[in-house]
Amino acid sequence: MHLPVPLVTIGLLLASNVFMTFAWYGHLKFKSAALFTVILVSWGIAFFEYVLQVPANRIGHGHFSAAELKTIQEVITLSVFAVFSVFYLKEPLAWNHLVGFAFIAAGAFFIFHKWA
Repeated sequence: MHLPVPLVTIGLLLASNVFMTFAWYGHLKFKSAALFTVILVSWGIAFFEYVLQVPANRIGHGHFSAAELKTIQEVITLSVFAVFSVFYLKEPLAWNHLVGFAFIAAGAFFIFHKWA
């Protein structure tokens, strides 16, 4: 059974972004840990991000352009980060964050819209 390329690509990008968000921001809850330690742990977590991100881009390229792949990745990154920020870091999203995200979504519209 073959899954559609967009589904595989977006699924891998979503999973990779979960790892990367924890690699970049997960240590913020452990301020007492040594910086060198959190850097090494973050690198270890980021390895898994690359294990998923590289195949996602390889599989998706051709179906999506590089600009479209990057746009998908950025929208997923913001979505994952918003959930992470609220539920893991316990930091609420304010109205201005949502407006900023909306502008990024508008940018994605322009990337994906097929102009005549």
